[in-house]
Amino acid sequence: MFHSHIGEFAALFTAFCWTATALAFESASLKVGSIAVNLIRLILAIIYLSIFSYLTRGIWLPVDASGKAWLWLSISGFIGFVLGDLFLFESYTIIGSRIAMLIMTLVPPMTAFISWLMLGETLTPFNLLGMGLTLCGIALVVLTRGSGQKLFSISHPIKGLVFAFLGAIGQAVGLVFSKVGMGTYNAFAATQIRIITGIIGFALVITLWKKWSNVGAAFKNTKAMKRIGIGSVFGPFLGVSFSLYAVQHANAGIASTIMSIVPILIIPPAIIIMKQKVSTREIIGAIISVIGVALFFI
Repeated sequence: MFHSHIGEFAALFTAFCWTATALAFESASLKVGSIAVNLIRLILAIIYLSIFSYLTRGIWLPVDASGKAWLWLSISGFIGFVLGDLFLFESYTIIGSRIAMLIMTLVPPMTAFISWLMLGETLTPFNLLGMGLTLCGIALVVLTRGSGQKLFSISHPIKGLVFAFLGAIGQAVGLVFSKVGMGTYNAFAATQIRIITGIIGFALVITLWKKWSNVGAAFKNTKAMKRIGIGSVFGPFLGVSFSLYAVQHANAGIASTIMSIVPILIIPPAIIIMKQKVSTREIIGAIISVIGVALFFI
């Protein structure tokens, strides 16, 4: 049973990984800033992946990848890790990882929509219905009844919601390019290529923004470094790698649906560990969004 559903189990493991990494990186970003967290977690991740690659494949780096794989996976890494995560991590500091992860339920439908535009994949009426339901779930959480002449008001900072939305777009576009570039290539090695591009991209951004002092300060913050270390294991190392493995070994829609349950998984630790107040409306909204993702792939 396990081997026949190994892709689905990988997707479920990915969901737990992304729950842990979202909470860890939210905490670290609040302490030392999102841009420092982004670079350091990628540096740690490439170390983990290189050791893993040597133990499992006998080579430290993905030197056996084709030129096509390097090209498309590098584009994927820049769009997904640099642009997408730059906005996503900043949204953590504004609206928190729990709401940001809810916005990220848009990634599977966005991925399918972009695949329709770029790869000619089919969109059905159920797909559109699922997308609509996901948007309704998100709206239930971020919109509240307005006062006076306003029909509704937004319950969270618009800037944070926009950043999370841009992060979702980055993730979706990055996934499509990953699919094009990876093929049957090793998922962990493919992640190495994406991370190498991410490190180069963030190094350029930090240089242009003159933020290297922030990175240096982050290395001196013991609490933040512990959280970045935990987040790096569960995020760009295990989480991203197993997400690619899941897409390789299971139906992409089923895998995406399972991986999208993070907004539900993150609620208990958000209450217990982060001491956040979570309303019934927010719980219902998260469930509706995930159901929308599932419906999208029927």
